[in-house]
Amino acid sequence: MEPFIATFAYFVIAIVVVVIGLLVFELITTKYKDWEEIGKGNTAVALSIMGKIIGICIILSFAIYHSETIWDTLIWGIYGVVLQMLAYYLFEMFTRKFSVEAMLKDNNVAVGVISVGVSVGLAFVIGASIT
Repeated sequence: MEPFIATFAYFVIAIVVVVIGLLVFELITTKYKDWEEIGKGNTAVALSIMGKIIGICIILSFAIYHSETIWDTLIWGIYGVVLQMLAYYLFEMFTRKFSVEAMLKDNNVAVGVISVGVSVGLAFVIGASIT
């Protein structure tokens, strides 16, 4: 495929996967509206969303490097979103002293920062496993 067309196709795939990933995350993981919280200036939720976006894009970049087709990239991107959701649930489960969701809603920036770390760190692990 011609490089300019391929770049545009990957660009579109990235936007679609990120938007769908964020919508699914919001539907199944949060008890609040992410974008409403961001509109209120909730830095912790903004950090959490930032981590998800960067994490998904890291996985997609590894997929682009290692996939032979655009469809492979799309499949890896979707799989990466699923694994990111699993990571979020594990993060919530392992922090038994408090609820991650409640802390994010309460604008606990420390939890937001850790959320970024979990998303980005695991994205590198997931991405590195793509062959």
